[in-house]
Amino acid sequence: MTEKFITLESPIVPLPVENVDTDQIFPARFLKATARDGFAETLFRDWRYDTNNQPVESFVFNNPAYSGKILVAGKNFGSGSSREHAAWAIFDYGFRAVVSSFFADIFKNNALNNALLPVQVSPEFLAKIFSAVEKDPRTKIRIDLQKQEIMLLETGEKESFDINPYKKACLLNGYDDIDYLLTIRDEIEAYEMNRLCM
Repeated sequence: MTEKFITLESPIVPLPVENVDTDQIFPARFLKATARDGFAETLFRDWRYDTNNQPVESFVFNNPAYSGKILVAGKNFGSGSSREHAAWAIFDYGFRAVVSSFFADIFKNNALNNALLPVQVSPEFLAKIFSAVEKDPRTKIRIDLQKQEIMLLETGEKESFDINPYKKACLLNGYDDIDYLLTIRDEIEAYEMNRLCM
């Protein structure tokens, strides 16, 4: 089981770049690892560090003004290959939600399977978030999973978002797929017994 996701209130880390693919999120040369921890250092590795392994000052992750558990990215986040490691790395870095105006389907599913909430908003609402954080790096967002709402706390502006009902239930309860199956174990066993008696 993982930590339950009910509401999340946090400053944001803005990444106003469109078409960020999974090779940029998690470079292919790190795919040799199979454990699901220790990936924080590889997240956006080639954007965070130069060829001499020195931090790139202009990259937002290296700017101490920005921190938080919510990554806000440009349109079409997570495109490219289907590597699940991209979601692992984002979660391992400390993010619990990613906000964008569009997600690649495979990345979206990988995120949901790994307790990382992808929140798809309208382009207009995304622009408001980027504008707010540009004015004030301490800008906070509140995500209410139960209500399926995201709110800019400074202005009170909010928008609804969609999520698969099954994945919503898993996140609210801190379940992965196996945990969920264990909660309905009695029903499964009763079904199997009934099927055998037919």
